[in-house]
Amino acid sequence: MNLKRVSILLGKELLQGPKNFILIWIIVAPVLISLIVSLVFGTLFTDKPKFGVMDKGSSKLVASAQELDSIITKTYDSVSEIKQAVESGSVDLGIVLPQDLDESIMQGSQVKVTAYVWGQSLAKERIVLRATFANLARGLAGQEALVEIESATLGGEGSIPWNDRLLPFIVLMAVFIGGVFLPAISLIDEKQKKTLRALVITPTSVGDVFAAKGIVGVIISLAMGVVILTLNQAFTANPLLLVLVLTLGAVMASELGLICGALIKDATTLFAIWKVGGIVLFAPALVYMFPQIPEWVGKIMPTYYLVQPIIVISQQSGGWYDISTNVLILVGLDVLFLGMVVFTSRKAKRLIA
Repeated sequence: MNLKRVSILLGKELLQGPKNFILIWIIVAPVLISLIVSLVFGTLFTDKPKFGVMDKGSSKLVASAQELDSIITKTYDSVSEIKQAVESGSVDLGIVLPQDLDESIMQGSQVKVTAYVWGQSLAKERIVLRATFANLARGLAGQEALVEIESATLGGEGSIPWNDRLLPFIVLMAVFIGGVFLPAISLIDEKQKKTLRALVITPTSVGDVFAAKGIVGVIISLAMGVVILTLNQAFTANPLLLVLVLTLGAVMASELGLICGALIKDATTLFAIWKVGGIVLFAPALVYMFPQIPEWVGKIMPTYYLVQPIIVISQQSGGWYDISTNVLILVGLDVLFLGMVVFTSRKAKRLIA
């Protein structure tokens, strides 16, 4: 594989790639579905996150929170009142501040704070409120505060908002439609027009062609994944970690696209296979949409190891420790599919010869 030839082919793919309905479908469909979901479930123009506080002492954090324009802060006089507010959905997160909170924070002591969560509130709003409280405590201490938040879910623990349930499906759609179809359609088009044979007669190799088309698939797939997460306000925690996971997912999607493009003869067959294969690819999203489906069903599908880290990061404010095992499995799957791409490219070379 020659980097100079790959870069030339890459430029050609970006400038002269598919400009028909396929490209429109790849870009418009995920965005349109995301916007429709946001409008239907009322998350596109959401109100500010609602923060409830019950202060057993006279903490300065309450006044600081009330001065913030990014959240709505409500105060309560008792634990029962704040629990009732959380259960009714009046606030998304309710925190009970201990009497000696300020002194403990400024002395650098470990502090435990009880936080009540509304089970049907938006995950991103809970993350914003937790981050806001941590920032307020840090500002009071003048350094990183040793505050441990103990959560208790109220108001329907098992109820997950539909916009949160549908996020995995929309992300998978964005990543895999672009990653699979763009390289696959491009390769099929090259084979049907006999331009692939003409290319490999020159110093350009089949490997160069596959690399260029694969990179384009990764770029489009990654870009669409970022757009969808941005539209759903899912970059509130660990954005770099999210981009890493999306990149690994985009690589997998593009590899699948190259394999399909090498083995499938025409676009009609590709769409027919997509209808069946889509069930496998989107099965993990169905598990998140319908929690009654056993989780092991999703784990046997390769896309689970893309969906699970994204959910943990974007909806549960997780970090590397929480997703490392599944990310390493995702890397292993990428390597496995890369081996399959190499095998199919060699097969394609023999067929051309």
